Amino acid sequence: MSLTSAYQHKLAEKLTILNDRGQGVLIRMYNIKKTCSDPKSKPPFLLEKSMESSVKYINKKFPNIDVRSSTQHLGPVHREKAEIIRFLTNYYQSFVDVMEFRDHVYELLNTIDACQCHFDINLNFDFTRSYLDLIVTYTSVILLLSRIEDRRILIGMYNCAHEMLHGHGDPSFARLGQMVLEYDHPLKKLTEEFGPHTKAVSGALLSLHFLFVRRNQGAEQWRSAQLLSLISTPPAMINPANSDTMACEYLSVEVMERWIIIGFLLCHGCLNSNSQCQKLWKLCLQGSLYITLIREDVLQVHKVTEDLFSSLKGYGKRVADIKESKEHVIANSGQFHCQRRQFLRMAVKELESVLADEPGLLGPKALFAFMALSFIRDEVTWLVRHTENVTKTKTPEDYADSSIAELLFLLEEIRSLVRRHIKVIQQYHLQYLARFDALVLSDIIQNLSVCPEEESIIMSSFVSTLSSLNLKQVDNGEKFEFSGLRLDWFRLQAYTSVAKAPLHLHENPDLAKVMNLVVFHSRMLDSVEKLLVETSDLSTFCFHLRIFEKMFAVTLEEPTMLRYAIAFPLICAHFVHCTHEMCPEEYTHLKNHGLHHCNSFLEELAKQTSNCVLEICAEQRNLSEQAIVWLAGYNATTQEIVRPSELLAGVKAYIGFIQSLAQFLGADASRVIRNALLQQTQPLDSCGEQTITTLYTNWYLESLLRQASSGTIVLSPAMQAFFSLPREGEQNFSAEEFSDISEMRALAELLGPYGMKFLSENLMWHVTSQIVELKKLVVENMDILVQIRSNFSKPELMASLLPQLTGAENVLKRMTIIGVILSFRAMAQEGLREVFSSHCPFLMGPIECLKEFVTPDTDIKVTLSIFELASAAGVGCDIDPALVAAIANLKADTSSPEEEYKVACLLLIFLAVSLPLLATDPSSFYSIEKDGYNNNIHCLTKAVIQVSAALFTLYNKNIETHLKEFLVVASVSLLQLGQETDKLKTRNRESISLLMRLVVEESSFLTLDMLESCFPYVLLRNAYREVSRAFHLNR
Repeated sequence: MSLTSAYQHKLAEKLTILNDRGQGVLIRMYNIKKTCSDPKSKPPFLLEKSMESSVKYINKKFPNIDVRSSTQHLGPVHREKAEIIRFLTNYYQSFVDVMEFRDHVYELLNTIDACQCHFDINLNFDFTRSYLDLIVTYTSVILLLSRIEDRRILIGMYNCAHEMLHGHGDPSFARLGQMVLEYDHPLKKLTEEFGPHTKAVSGALLSLHFLFVRRNQGAEQWRSAQLLSLISTPPAMINPANSDTMACEYLSVEVMERWIIIGFLLCHGCLNSNSQCQKLWKLCLQGSLYITLIREDVLQVHKVTEDLFSSLKGYGKRVADIKESKEHVIANSGQFHCQRRQFLRMAVKELESVLADEPGLLGPKALFAFMALSFIRDEVTWLVRHTENVTKTKTPEDYADSSIAELLFLLEEIRSLVRRHIKVIQQYHLQYLARFDALVLSDIIQNLSVCPEEESIIMSSFVSTLSSLNLKQVDNGEKFEFSGLRLDWFRLQAYTSVAKAPLHLHENPDLAKVMNLVVFHSRMLDSVEKLLVETSDLSTFCFHLRIFEKMFAVTLEEPTMLRYAIAFPLICAHFVHCTHEMCPEEYTHLKNHGLHHCNSFLEELAKQTSNCVLEICAEQRNLSEQAIVWLAGYNATTQEIVRPSELLAGVKAYIGFIQSLAQFLGADASRVIRNALLQQTQPLDSCGEQTITTLYTNWYLESLLRQASSGTIVLSPAMQAFFSLPREGEQNFSAEEFSDISEMRALAELLGPYGMKFLSENLMWHVTSQIVELKKLVVENMDILVQIRSNFSKPELMASLLPQLTGAENVLKRMTIIGVILSFRAMAQEGLREVFSSHCPFLMGPIECLKEFVTPDTDIKVTLSIFELASAAGVGCDIDPALVAAIANLKADTSSPEEEYKVACLLLIFLAVSLPLLATDPSSFYSIEKDGYNNNIHCLTKAVIQVSAALFTLYNKNIETHLKEFLVVASVSLLQLGQETDKLKTRNRESISLLMRLVVEESSFLTLDMLESCFPYVLLRNAYREVSRAFHLNR
């Protein structure tokens, strides 16, 4: 055939048109098959009882149906002929379309054979692909036609009704009926028809060999080659990812399997005569048990091939090959594909991370993105069609994948990245086309030894088109259109692939290589979305909904996969891609189908999310009420508790976790946290359970302060903390670890002002309990104390009065307990002050300033109000408002204010004259290291000052006057101790003398001058010296 004929036959155009029309016809056959196989959608008159005899008659006599002499059998058809014509016209015309499509296909295949076309997927990719696609599409149409069980009835009944209505049968019926009969056994007829085309078909298939072998490598080979890795060779990271056969790199393996299986099924003669054909065929048989014809309709590869070859002579060895291959598939393909999916999960995740971090790499490495999409799609579709069709297997795990959601998610992520950075891709490839491809192509054209005019015109237009590109087109958002260029290249492939062409493409492979690049680069400018559909369309799920929904359900049950579940509603958007313009009625149905399942998946995800959030909220409610208490680690049996600083650290970590969680859930974490922490500042939470405020209050009172009162824990003013004394069997915690400055600060941070107020109130309750007992002791010794108050400066009389006092040691002990409690409260208040200053410095300044304005002349109610405000912020006050309020609540109804005042005055006298008794206690030695005493009597000073200030404020008396009286009486008592001859009674006289200095330092009402007037400072100096000397000697 001449070159002119090759131009006139328009092979490229016909292949393009017939492939597109073939897809439409194939979908029409699919719809008819599906409609007629379902009683709900089947034409109603095929199911009517009255039509039963007509249906049987038509089916039996087809296609030779005598309408005129068969009125008995065809009476019901005659009655409903108009309705039958109306209903079956589309069906009948679809079958006519199949016949016409068949005619055009055979005409084109014969023309191609006559032209002796050369096919090579690596050179004339579009020409070879279109040729093989046409063969597969045509075969699929015929196979689906043969699977429509009611095809004879639909065609025959339409023709009967047509003849009854018009007086003659449809003109196409005779040929159509004959075609239907011929394809009752479709493969037998097809193999006969394709015998003459064996050379062209086998040549095209053999060009796939190298590519198919490479694309069927296992996961280990992929891993060794570091497939899809951008970071395996950092220096080459920005180098363009090129190939001599760009389109082959992302060509679907499933498509190649269809070409090979169906191609060798139709042209099986070459399997016995060509060893290369045989090797390729056997390799393909080891890949899949099923290949897709259209949507969910499949071809059972080994069964169909074996059935056909078993009926042919000389194919015994091929049947044995089929059986062997089937066993190999069953034994190995499941794990083979499982390992490939595992590899792709890791490799594509790495690829996606790199491209997301550096989207500029999508320019040179765009090919990697489409390869990744194609590889994922191949693995997913293999799994879907085998899961759907393999019903009986000893290894069901081979056809299940609980991690499939991750692969689907990665596919959607890559698609999203490509769409998001489309301008990056366009800018890169536009420059590549204009500055590289155009120049290389121009050089190749000039170096061609032969170049006919038609080919020269086409190739010159390529160079012209590419050279005219500039970056402003991308910046201006210009829409590119290179479909004409690609069609011209398709034409050129056809022109240069015929036997008598002056210019043969296989003799000029460089031209093919550069044009393969040009085609890919041009697609990066104008048809990225189409390429995304070509490489990653998963509309197959629309026809495998049971599998799709099962995968979704498995994903929801797998905690590690939940993050990828959003991929399922995203994939529902793929469903519209399987439509065709020859079946427009499908579009709305498939769109609604996709929308319905998208909504269904989203609703399920929303339900799961809402359930999860509700569970978190419920758990958060429990945690907000219990978790912080639990973190405190309180053990009621052993009285153990976590240090406040440790609990604070735990709470902060817990809050951090909740805030992080809230970012993902969109919950109001601040409100939850505030509610939880605020409840913990109260004695009981909303459920009536103890809070950390109650736990710490009880623990400090019952554990630390109780042991401090018994002498096993000592307050060290120098260290500003309580310290444990080493005693066996009485101590199970280290007091300093719970009472130093940092712990008090942490306690205040945890309990807050409300919690600290509750702690203070409980401390004051214990203080007032001691005051009640002290008042009782004063009342018991009332008469003697009155005499002592009047005669304290008369040693002779005092010598007789003092022995008459009862409970003096008890007074000292109870006042010491009060002092210990008040000292602890002062430490806690200091912690609160520091925390409050840190959180609210703008409030602390005004509060402290307001406190400074208080003078002795200020109204006592105003003073107490200001002091209460200051105390709530942790600021120390001369008069403790909490202590004043606590003592005020103790006033007995039967006692007059004068009597209460008298008791208060005598209490100070009782304490002052009892001080010398402390000298006999071995623990009353003053420790320079601790700046205190081992029996905590240094706390007496705080008790004296604070209790006196509170009592005389309550009775509206002058505090300074009564403290001076205490100072004088105490000084006289201690001075008289200097004349005592009993060394046991004077053992720690110097240490006790130092209490006088501590009293003055503690009080803002007393001064050293006042002390000097009644207790010479020289005695204090001597006492310090003696105490220091004794301390160093004892060490």
